[in-house]
Amino acid sequence: MPQAVSPNVGNPAASAVTFDSFFMGGFECSSHRRKDGVRLDLVRATGHDSHAQRDYRGCANLGLRTLRDGLRWHLIEKAPGVYDWSSWAPMIEAANVAGVQVIWDIFHYGTPDYLDQGGKELIERYAAFAAEAVRLHRAVSGKPALVCPINEISFFAWAVEVGYFPPAGPRRRGWFKRHLVKAAVQGIRAMREADPECRFIWAEPLIHIAPRDRSRAEIRTAEKVRQGQFEAYDMLMGRVEPQLGGSEDLIDVIGLNFYPHNQWYLHGPTIPMGHHEYRALSEMLVEVARRYPQPMYIAETGAEGSGGPAWLHYVCDEVREAMNQGARVGGICLYPITAYPGWDNSRHAEVGLFSVIHADGSRRTRQPMADELARQQRLFDQHSRPTQPGMPE
Repeated sequence: MPQAVSPNVGNPAASAVTFDSFFMGGFECSSHRRKDGVRLDLVRATGHDSHAQRDYRGCANLGLRTLRDGLRWHLIEKAPGVYDWSSWAPMIEAANVAGVQVIWDIFHYGTPDYLDQGGKELIERYAAFAAEAVRLHRAVSGKPALVCPINEISFFAWAVEVGYFPPAGPRRRGWFKRHLVKAAVQGIRAMREADPECRFIWAEPLIHIAPRDRSRAEIRTAEKVRQGQFEAYDMLMGRVEPQLGGSEDLIDVIGLNFYPHNQWYLHGPTIPMGHHEYRALSEMLVEVARRYPQPMYIAETGAEGSGGPAWLHYVCDEVREAMNQGARVGGICLYPITAYPGWDNSRHAEVGLFSVIHADGSRRTRQPMADELARQQRLFDQHSRPTQPGMPE
């Protein structure tokens, strides 16, 4: 397998982030309220809260020794500054026992009920919560935390602005994204003060937007909207709007979330793979690599149902091509790794490697996905192996 070791270019004084495996698994951990007020808790809904150790071992047995998982802030801090870690500390212990490395999402959309996520208090309370979280992680595991400070700032901001999530703050375009960046900046400062060795591994959507026609105005607008996918990273790095406090050292690894629906026409439908407007993932990864010096990884990818193996095949082929062109891709995370109930209507979504939990407490392995994963693990192992003199390419 490729060495999943990512030198930290943004923060030369920091040690490198080392992933324990190139292929990873991510547990759906969204805990936000829907626009109708219903609170989601996907960690509980998938049974992962009570089966964490078994879930982690199942992943490790298939070579997924680095995982993504998340905290449920709404359970931990039900009153300002009062923390109950009983929903998370056992998961840290389970990871230790299973021998897996976890990238923890500190803030995966859901805020405590007492907190107005559009208010200034969010920034202060988030920073305090994040600092306490990395302290606890060190105390329980004996290791510095690998964290995703805020999951998908771009999507989070879009969801609030269009009303997919409950509204927050003024309705000015772009306001909530800046609000989240401010929270992330202050949170990272607090986490670094609590544990200087913790590292920051992000997750933002990777998208493509095509014009509906070839008029100059349409092309310009589509490109402007497409470039918006980089705003959160540019703000975090201080490349734009430096008053938000961003700097290059806030990002150790760039995470990119890529799904079959991540390409669409401006104000139009999804672009299907194979269409002439569909952009190769390898091209998109190379663009990111040229834009930012930090190493990257695919933080989320997957497809539902029988399309899963073919999608993994496509993503892996494109990642190898991007690596051939010099992009430093340090891993691919299958997300979600288990079946889960859909956000909007709780429908059964068959994704990832593992089923829901059955009556005997086990999850069934989706064999076609496991077979494709094993094949791709072999291909990446061959891809990273240097060619010896006299041996065929």
